[in-house]
Amino acid sequence: MKKRLACLLLCLVMLLPLCACHGSPERVAFAVPESFDDSREYEITFWAKNDTNKVQTAIYQKAIADFEALYPNIKVNMRLYTDYGKIYNDVITNIATDTTPNICVTYPDHIATYMTGEDVVVPLDDLFADRRFGFGGTELRYDGPDAGEVIPEFLAECVIGGVSYAVPYMRSTEACYVNKTFVEKLGYTLPEILTWDFVWEVSEAAMAKGADGNFLLNGQKVMIPFIYKSTDNMMIQMLRQKGAGYSTTAGGIEIFNDTTKELLYTIAGHVKNGAFSTFKISSYPANFLNAGQCIFAVDSTAGATWIGSDAPLLDISADKLVQFETAVLPVPQFDPEHPVMISQGPSLCIFNKEDPQVVLASWLFTQYLLTNEVQIAYAGTEGYSPVTSKARESEEYQDYLSRAGEDNNEHYAVKIAATKLLMENTANTFTTPVFNGSTSLRDAAGQMIEEITKSVRRKQTVDEAYMQKLFSDVNSLYRLDQIHAADAGGPTELGPLPRTAVLLLGALAGAWVLIGIFAGIGAIRRRKKS
Repeated sequence: MKKRLACLLLCLVMLLPLCACHGSPERVAFAVPESFDDSREYEITFWAKNDTNKVQTAIYQKAIADFEALYPNIKVNMRLYTDYGKIYNDVITNIATDTTPNICVTYPDHIATYMTGEDVVVPLDDLFADRRFGFGGTELRYDGPDAGEVIPEFLAECVIGGVSYAVPYMRSTEACYVNKTFVEKLGYTLPEILTWDFVWEVSEAAMAKGADGNFLLNGQKVMIPFIYKSTDNMMIQMLRQKGAGYSTTAGGIEIFNDTTKELLYTIAGHVKNGAFSTFKISSYPANFLNAGQCIFAVDSTAGATWIGSDAPLLDISADKLVQFETAVLPVPQFDPEHPVMISQGPSLCIFNKEDPQVVLASWLFTQYLLTNEVQIAYAGTEGYSPVTSKARESEEYQDYLSRAGEDNNEHYAVKIAATKLLMENTANTFTTPVFNGSTSLRDAAGQMIEEITKSVRRKQTVDEAYMQKLFSDVNSLYRLDQIHAADAGGPTELGPLPRTAVLLLGALAGAWVLIGIFAGIGAIRRRKKS
């Protein structure tokens, strides 16, 4: 029996290095190589996102072809996604097996979770500053931006814990797309900057019905005056405008406060009257706006090509389309003298690999995406803003902006108005603190608005007891108490265990089960002998 146990334990010891090493080659912190080895062939993978926009896909493909012409020994393989969340999930899954892409389009909130693995994401400050391969580097084969030509506010959004882990690729913000025709029909005049009180008042006024049961404003049976696409942004911006708590930079959760409760009560009141709904509950706000069934539709500036009577990417049939004048304004404010709006849009991060030359090849392509050729072309597809002053101030881009309304495709007026909105308000934008778990907090912010909207539509009572339960349920659903513990020095939210850890723990558990079985058999045999 002792020999069997010894043999079993020896097997377990031999299994440990196999479990620990499976799929996880040793990775060290990245250091910029002295030179780029042109004698070798490289193959790198780029995970990108688009909304089935063939023009965007063509721009990516051209960028890759042009880059490969400059660097014939670097092959770039692109994988397209239609959702940032799917990129995030696939990266998380692949970290455990060290099969992450070389580059991916992402958000800083996501990077903070990627960084729970040691040396997974490459810190970029040394690459930024490298005189040969950094911004404006002497050995680059293309005309990239200098360090001072990347918009400082956008570059700062990519800093986590004092270190740059990404570069901005495109930037957008949210806009309120308004049916100005309907606002004026109701007897109101649009201000230059919307206030929440104005939006709520006009929305309630639009709910009047005639004797036939149709809404007086549009003569239809459907009218949802105010629809918000991203309710997480809605809550985050409202709290920021109010100066109320959301989170600390270290990850302390502050969202469950009296201001949040006050905002939810206000939203509930307008849901009750039918004046407000959300994208998740009612569907895409642009479709309601374009069909004359909405007045205020809040969506990203990057979604401008779907919005308006002449939108090039309409999602409704021509017979449902209503002609109206579209105004593009900042999101509603509590203090219009000091507007505040969220900055959003994709960034690019690079994943560490065993071979620093591969990482350098990845950086060369990443930086190529900041050239004027790529920035101006991609920004023209939707209401994005280039992330470099080099592109913004170029003669080509200024000409593009000046031609707003010349056509309803490349120079679609609503799209260019959305772009200008962000460019004119860059200094008024903000981002939320980034930490491991900040993605969950963002989801929780929107979930509270979604839940209270559904509850009111189901005619449930919204009172203090409801609010306490809502806070508790959301806190539990998104494990925000664990994130808060990290701020207080407790355990942090680390997400799912890597596969190697699962294999190791499984091997240990299995070994102890076998030990218990052998021990039990031995005990039974000893009893029989006695």
